[in-house]
Amino acid sequence: MKCASMRALLTGASGGIGSAIAHELVEHGAAVLLVGRDEAGLQRLAETLGGSGERVQACAADMANDAGREQVAARAEAWGCNVLINNAGLGEFAFVDQQTDAGIERLFAINAIAPMQLMRRLLGHFLSLPEAAVLNVGSVFGSLAYPGFAAYSASKFALRGYTEALRREVAGTRVNVHYLAPRATRTAMNGSAVERMNAELGVAMDAPDLVARAVRDLLEGGRSESVMGWPEKLFVRINALLPRVVDGSLRKQLPVIRRHAQSAAAERSA
Repeated sequence: MKCASMRALLTGASGGIGSAIAHELVEHGAAVLLVGRDEAGLQRLAETLGGSGERVQACAADMANDAGREQVAARAEAWGCNVLINNAGLGEFAFVDQQTDAGIERLFAINAIAPMQLMRRLLGHFLSLPEAAVLNVGSVFGSLAYPGFAAYSASKFALRGYTEALRREVAGTRVNVHYLAPRATRTAMNGSAVERMNAELGVAMDAPDLVARAVRDLLEGGRSESVMGWPEKLFVRINALLPRVVDGSLRKQLPVIRRHAQSAAAERSA
């Protein structure tokens, strides 16, 4: 599907990756429905994209609750949405014994339940269209669980599994289903502790613009899945076949990861 024919619902639009995706799509002719919790931020983004006319609209909603998800789905269908980009995400850098039940539940509500329910709610509409697409922004950690990101990894594993199953269910229809797995990206979601850890471990971090281009490439090119970055692509493949090899590599990094996770916990409680 070419950008010029896209009417894309974009969740998490006011965040670093979301804003970059919005700019990338609009600059190539797409119409976008911007979704997020920050109403003022969405309006500012809409203005930078050329105003809040019919081709650029904003919808403030909390995707963590059912009312917000229903509001967004109804608005998207009435607007004539033919592309769903589930980009909204929540992260927490914390070891399991540092997490709370409430934090885990909210993380899953945003990262897994919300995109699943939006897909379910919009699928009938999409199947009635000449062409439609779903793109879920996951993570490398959706294929390779990383210490300090247990709940986050699990939520992205869930999203990847749902995406794969849906793609197989709609095979032979005019609905294309895509999954993009970015590696570490420079956004506010990561926080300073994650950035310090990545610097110490030599982990590369991409700019949001790179992720945005990858989103457009998937939608326009038709590939079903893409993992960003090297050596991340290699480690994902090794983890699928020989997970104990990855276990050994991550065990060497564990003291560094734990130290920075403790720093993140101290920053949250400050």
